[in-house]
Amino acid sequence: MICDIINDDCVKYLTSNRKNHFDLTFLDPPFNQGKEYNSHDDNMHPKEYWDWMRNVCGLIFNASSDGGAIYFMQREKNVKEVISVLEDSGWTFQNLIIWKKKTSAVPANERFGKHYQVIVFATKGGKPGVFNKLRINPPLLVTEKYSRPTGMYVTDVWDDIRELTSGYFAGDEPIRHKNGERFHKQQSPVQLLTRIILSSTKIEDLVFDPFAGTGTTNIVARQLKRNSIGIEKDEENYNTIKKRLSDYRKSDDVTKFREDYIFTENLDEIFPAYEFEERQPHQKQLVLFEKKAGYRKRNY
Repeated sequence: MICDIINDDCVKYLTSNRKNHFDLTFLDPPFNQGKEYNSHDDNMHPKEYWDWMRNVCGLIFNASSDGGAIYFMQREKNVKEVISVLEDSGWTFQNLIIWKKKTSAVPANERFGKHYQVIVFATKGGKPGVFNKLRINPPLLVTEKYSRPTGMYVTDVWDDIRELTSGYFAGDEPIRHKNGERFHKQQSPVQLLTRIILSSTKIEDLVFDPFAGTGTTNIVARQLKRNSIGIEKDEENYNTIKKRLSDYRKSDDVTKFREDYIFTENLDEIFPAYEFEERQPHQKQLVLFEKKAGYRKRNY
């Protein structure tokens, strides 16, 4: 299995890439909000920023397999620009996903408070090459009396995945500095990437992340037996991802989410049943358990 993290600029990498065909891309770029980055100007002129995104999306489109998917995450105020950039670069719009946050909304004085981010799902061609219809079993609402015997399909509103906040609810998943501050302000949760990768890939497909950040895409793809390539320009981020990929963290384990999708018809085909097993002191190893009578173990 490929699980590569490359220290490079994504445009340079994509321009020189001639051999890989991505089946899924998770695109979570800097949002041009004026945040501090070591290797990026996050205060670009809007036209320059969206021209850059258009170029990135076009290069990814050219390097994607037919039917390949892209999930482009952005601020809710930029929906128009995101859809325009994707369509200009050849992608076909499929869904506007609302990722509703679980913590308090961001207050505003002149408009309603902000409580979600958007993820635009698009494909190369009119329909996806792979789309797995996931079924979840969310808790009953106070207005509901009966449980669902087979759960419900995942819709375009995702309100069951907690973002990694700066406070108590973030738990121990965010990577932090020694002083407790988050290493990366926009770290994506493994639960989010688990849903995206399960939805739009099959085992051994190639997942691409041009702005790898803290490496969540690679972490999840490896556990789900997908190949992955992550590009990270910042050397400090790159070194942190390498460490994260080599040092097992219980908070990165996606097995706890398998039960969420238990009613998905082809779950065993897309979500291997495995567990982490301690082999030596301070060392963990991923072990896949095949769900057959007299299963055997395979180490990765």
